[in-house]
Amino acid sequence: MSEGGKHSVSVAGVVVDDRDRALVVQRRDNGRWEAPGGVLEPGEDIVSGLLREVREETGLDVAPVALTGVYKNMTLGVVALVFRCTKIGGTLTESDETQAFRWVTEHEAAKIADEAFAVRVTDALNPRQPVPVRHHDGTDLTD
Repeated sequence: MSEGGKHSVSVAGVVVDDRDRALVVQRRDNGRWEAPGGVLEPGEDIVSGLLREVREETGLDVAPVALTGVYKNMTLGVVALVFRCTKIGGTLTESDETQAFRWVTEHEAAKIADEAFAVRVTDALNPRQPVPVRHHDGTDLTD
C-alpha cells in the first residue's frame, strides 16, 4: 500500500451503546478483533466511507459523533481516522469480512485486540481534545 511514498486512508467507527460499551468485529481473514472500518474508495468522502464500511461489516446504520483519533500504520502506510458513532438503525449481520461481534468495555478490548486496535476503542470511549495522533507497526504502538 505504501508503494512510491503513497499512503492510503482508512476509516473506522467505534459504535458505542447506552452502557458505554464498544462494538468490535472479528475479521474473517485474520481472526483479529477491531472496530469496523476499511479503506476509503477513490473519490469517496470521509463520512460516506465511514457509513459504508460500518454498514458492510456490521449491518448497522450509524451516525458519527466525533473524530476520536488519527492513527498511522508505519509498516503499511495506512492513515486511519477513527470516529465514535451511535447506532441509528439496522441489525447486526455477519458479512464476508466479519465472523463475529462483541460489545466490549475498554478493559475487555485490551484483552482481545492487539494494542494498535484496542487503543482506538479506549480513545473513542474516553474522547479528549486535542484528538490523539498515534503511530503503530500493525500490532503495537510505536510512540
